Amino acid sequence: MGSRGCPTLVCYISKIKFYMVTMKGNGVQKQARLNRLKNEIVEYVSTRPQCSAADIVDYLSNERKMRNHGLTARKVGFFIPRYLSDLVGFTLDNSTGKRLYHIAA
Repeated sequence: MGSRGCPTLVCYISKIKFYMVTMKGNGVQKQARLNRLKNEIVEYVSTRPQCSAADIVDYLSNERKMRNHGLTARKVGFFIPRYLSDLVGFTLDNSTGKRLYHIAA
């Protein structure tokens, strides 16, 4: 599947015949990575409440060795409200203005 669920056409020539093949896939690896990232974030926030996005990125990239996700504190800040809004909440720190994440009640 291509972007936005459209089938991707792959065309190739094999000895004079022209074939068009539609690539079929459900994005299983992508979904598995997303689920692992969700689980790791929820696990970390549950063990260490009042953590910042930088703390989460540090834990994931250094301790859990998830270096290929390209995570930054900014991306985690967008990721949590999008995918984990029902599980992880945040409060704003008065002195720094940073979001401090905790398990939603």
